[in-house]
Amino acid sequence: MKRRVPAFVRAVLRLAPRAGAYLRGRVVAFGVLWRRSLQFKVTVSTLALSSAVGLVLGMVLQNQITQRLTDTKRQAAVAQTLQVVRTAENELIGISDQDALADRLQNALKKITSSSSEDQGTAASAAGAFEPVLTAGGDDSTDSAGPITKVPEGLQRFVESNQVAWQINTDTDPDGTRTTHLIVGAPVTSTGRPVQLYLLFPMTAEQNTVQTVQNTLLVGGLVLLVLLAGITNLVTRQVVRPVRQAAAAAARFAGGELDERLPVTGEDDLSKLAVSYNEMAASIQHQIRQLEEFGTLQRRFTSDVSHELRTPLTTVRMAADVLHASREQFPAGLARSTELLVDELDRFEALLGDLLEISRLDAGVEELAAEFIDVSSIARRAVEQVRVIAGNAETEIELDLPEEETLAEIDARRVERILRNLLANAVDHSEGNPIRLTLAANEHAVAITVRDHGVGLRPGEADLVFNRFWRADPSRNRRTGGTGLGLAISHEDARLHGGQLEAWGAPGHGACFRLTLPRTQGEPIEESPLPLVPDDAPATNGHLQIGLPTEYTLTIGEMRKEDA
Repeated sequence: MKRRVPAFVRAVLRLAPRAGAYLRGRVVAFGVLWRRSLQFKVTVSTLALSSAVGLVLGMVLQNQITQRLTDTKRQAAVAQTLQVVRTAENELIGISDQDALADRLQNALKKITSSSSEDQGTAASAAGAFEPVLTAGGDDSTDSAGPITKVPEGLQRFVESNQVAWQINTDTDPDGTRTTHLIVGAPVTSTGRPVQLYLLFPMTAEQNTVQTVQNTLLVGGLVLLVLLAGITNLVTRQVVRPVRQAAAAAARFAGGELDERLPVTGEDDLSKLAVSYNEMAASIQHQIRQLEEFGTLQRRFTSDVSHELRTPLTTVRMAADVLHASREQFPAGLARSTELLVDELDRFEALLGDLLEISRLDAGVEELAAEFIDVSSIARRAVEQVRVIAGNAETEIELDLPEEETLAEIDARRVERILRNLLANAVDHSEGNPIRLTLAANEHAVAITVRDHGVGLRPGEADLVFNRFWRADPSRNRRTGGTGLGLAISHEDARLHGGQLEAWGAPGHGACFRLTLPRTQGEPIEESPLPLVPDDAPATNGHLQIGLPTEYTLTIGEMRKEDA
């Protein structure tokens, strides 16, 4: 037989996941607010520390007050007990009759009770009301008068040994009420047999006093915390508000609003911060204006020089073509000079074209003529264009293309130029080793890698290869006659597509360039379909390097080769 679960338990089980989710949400929200708001952090920290200090201080005050009340009560109760003992001794002088013992104790108890109301001294008034108990509890008798059951046995043993003792004890009345008493016991020495006197002083007034103190401390502490929270929040706001204004102004300044400044009011530290910020912003604005003007002049100069050089270059080209066409009629040395002249003119024209392209890219006037096209066909065309120079360098170009079409919204002319530059750069540095071009695509992006196994790149050079006119080894001869601007233009072309052009290399293990483009313009690239670091790349810790400058860093293997 299945045991039925109560409805209350079922309701709790249903609400538990919601409560847990709500608490987790509150914790997360608290963490976010803690990380983002300095004002909230300072206020909460101040309240937490103040609460800890207030709790410790309240406990100390409560203990001190309780101890002082208890000591005062005990001293007054002991004095009152000693005074009552004298009354009891007068009433019990010469007691020895066993049969009259109980009556004598009752009469003495009545005398003590009646005289206590008439003889109220200072000690008695401080001790308060009491309930007396007389007992002749020696070895042979247990006669007593009064509620002896309220007196603890341990206290009775002390008093039976002729000592004045006291103890705080809590007992339960027949109606279920719990009462705490301060019980003071003393021996009565005027009798012929041992008799003890106990006075039970209720601690109700002291407990009420302690409770009032606790409530006062609690309410006062809560009110103080609320006031402290408001004060802390107000003071913190006075500091945080200018900081927030400075952060907002800095964000607007970084967004291009170069005229953004902070208001300066007063002469305090925050005002000095605003003055320093304004001076810094003015200096940066001035420098930016100068750089913009310099960049404009530089672009204009590059464009003007490129255009102006085209006219004399055309004339020189025509003359060179005439000489080149008649080179067979010239002596061997002159014919070779004619061929070199034509080659250098070709390189000069390429350089002018690249300079014009760079100037247009810097001016931001280039537009992307994107259309959906098969990227594989562009890769094949780029390979065919560098096939001749690859053959001259005795370098084989391998293609790894997917069988199906790889459509992407790209500018075919620019992508073809990127691949042509990457392949030409690989031929220059491959040392005759094969070059592999790989194409892959996923749902959002298409990627092309050009991998060579030549001299490679040293640490830190992967970030420099796209700089204009930068060369890893200036002493190396170019086979392709490059201008030094090809990779820089390729990097800008990739940026126009919303893509990335990255490089990896290791000394003696070649290099790998990866072009990643979105399949649709404006679509973000979540992950490149191809890795930048090839599978055959050496392990990172596989080369022990000497702490020399970057241009002189050698691996241990290269040092051995140099020694050989």
